[in-house]
Amino acid sequence: MLTFLRKFKILLIVLSILSVIIITLFYNVLKPGKSLPIFTPSMVNPELVDTTIQYVANKHFIADFAFTNQNGKTITQKDYDGKIYVADFFFTTCQSICPKMTNNMVWLQEQIKNNPNVMLLSHSVTPEIDSVSVLKAYAKEKGVIDSKWNLVTGNKKDIYYIARKSYLAVKTGKPEELYDMVHTENFVLVDQKRRVRGFYDGTNREDMEKLLEDILFLCDSNKKG
Repeated sequence: MLTFLRKFKILLIVLSILSVIIITLFYNVLKPGKSLPIFTPSMVNPELVDTTIQYVANKHFIADFAFTNQNGKTITQKDYDGKIYVADFFFTTCQSICPKMTNNMVWLQEQIKNNPNVMLLSHSVTPEIDSVSVLKAYAKEKGVIDSKWNLVTGNKKDIYYIARKSYLAVKTGKPEELYDMVHTENFVLVDQKRRVRGFYDGTNREDMEKLLEDILFLCDSNKKG
């Protein structure tokens, strides 16, 4: 028996290597490829969606917008055309979840600062407080790169509607106060076609790493597609 094994030792090694290669190839062919959902209002917690679109289950896109950034420049959808971007809602005087969210957005900015296909967009939910000068001071303090990250203010009604009708990410506040908003920890991933592709906990670093992974996946998919 030992003589037989020695005689066919090389053959057995070759067959073992071939077996590993074949099994690996089958695994790679059969395993499901990575994909990201395309979110519609009907897929999201109703608390975060305006009642007029809660049951929309067909195509959903981020609506056109026009807000003013930390440099006093009007930022519109055209500034994000063809870009993958991450949107969130905050206010500069927030002392609860905002500091963690901002720190994580700063971390994300560092990861994507050399990627021309990715941008960031933060909306103030207290635009009456967060003027251009306030946002500029906040941006300087946090190290915001103007070409990558816009902090925007504007008409409260417009911010309310884009938060709840486009990004599906903000709760309502006091019923008696029109267009009152309670921001959440959600970071929203938007693809090159203005579609919502993911929601992430902006206070959680593990979620940020998952978000970065998904951003890179969309970048790669865009190259292939």
